[in-house]
Amino acid sequence: MKPFYVRELSVYPVGARRIRLLAIAVLASLVANFETTIATVLPLLMKDLGMSLTVYGQIAAVSVLVGGLSAAFGGILSDRWGRVTILVPTLTVTAACNFLLATVDSVGGLFAVRCLMLFIEGAGITITASLVRDFSPRMGRAQAFAFWTWGPVGASFLASALAGLTLPLFGDRWQSQAIIMGVVSLVLCAIIIWQVAEPSAALRAQVLKAESAVSAEEKIDPGRLRELFRHPHLWAHVLGNTGWQVLYWTFAIFGQTILTSTFKMQTAAANGVVALGIVLNALAVIVVGRASDRLQLRKPFTAVGTVLTIATLGYFVGLIGEDVSPTHVTLVYALLFLFLGVAYVPWMANFSEDAEDVDSRLQGAALGIWGMVVRVMVVALLVVSPLVVEAGGWGAWLLAALAGQVVFLLSMAAYKGRWRTSRAASPEVAA
Repeated sequence: MKPFYVRELSVYPVGARRIRLLAIAVLASLVANFETTIATVLPLLMKDLGMSLTVYGQIAAVSVLVGGLSAAFGGILSDRWGRVTILVPTLTVTAACNFLLATVDSVGGLFAVRCLMLFIEGAGITITASLVRDFSPRMGRAQAFAFWTWGPVGASFLASALAGLTLPLFGDRWQSQAIIMGVVSLVLCAIIIWQVAEPSAALRAQVLKAESAVSAEEKIDPGRLRELFRHPHLWAHVLGNTGWQVLYWTFAIFGQTILTSTFKMQTAAANGVVALGIVLNALAVIVVGRASDRLQLRKPFTAVGTVLTIATLGYFVGLIGEDVSPTHVTLVYALLFLFLGVAYVPWMANFSEDAEDVDSRLQGAALGIWGMVVRVMVVALLVVSPLVVEAGGWGAWLLAALAGQVVFLLSMAAYKGRWRTSRAASPEVAA
């Protein structure tokens, strides 16, 4: 028997209904990322608890590892039990944990609460990506994932904007942000519970090129997980993008800290810089996603975005230690976010389509495995980066992140898909 909040669709939604369900999946992605955001108050939290960057890195590493295990199992179980069955409880319980976070007054308390939050949250994020795939035919897959990226980047923007506006009102007390995040998250969870729905298992197994009504029987073989491990190009996707994620997670976790410690910005001002970069990223992913879908090309956009990211990151590292204006730093930081968006969305569509070609019934499992591997990388990042920063500064660590971008660029040689449009495909795309 399904829980009361689960609504299964036996007919593929089209038109405005499909767009509405996609919007709810994107909102769920935003909530899943927003309710565990801590980067906005990390400088204040470290000072209040007397915690060094190395100690925080160790705490975050263990909690992210817990979340990684949850992400893998959550993706696999969502293929078998359904997306919404697992998604709704993970979102609401994690949101409520923010009120528990506000009571933390010791390093040990922070460790316990963060492990609890990330264990619950881990499954939720990968399930939102599976829902986006379920409601996006290939002709619009990149645009759909472009909106999905509004989840993590939108969460960072919302958290940064709220911190920039409200921290001065509450005397720069980081606890205020935990309470605000808890309230906002619970309100958004109520909207999700009211509107969310998911395709039946049979519909999830369909591979759709374009939007059309599809109906199918309810019972279907869930597929064999080991089939995913037989294909080297899927591992190239997972491991290559994990290298790309080193830079993204460095900014997601330490962005404000880098700006305050390296370029001497105030915490509120640093949050404003991050928010601006996120706005540009959000605009870039939509434009690039639309172009990628129109041409039905993924790899060229990913390659161009990655090359631009590498060049801009090298320039950003060169600014460290120099006498540069806040405006200059803001511009370069914002461009980095923009180019990250250019690379990421077409890759996401490419990975989803390549996994779908292997077995369309195992989308949740493929995304769950990717989520677990990325979180293992984040664990290494949290353990190693403070040591590198202590020895050589943030510039040394950002060079390691640049190497991850190069690994991602090289891994594209193994991906499936075309590098250019073909004349035979042009009439179909135009139609």
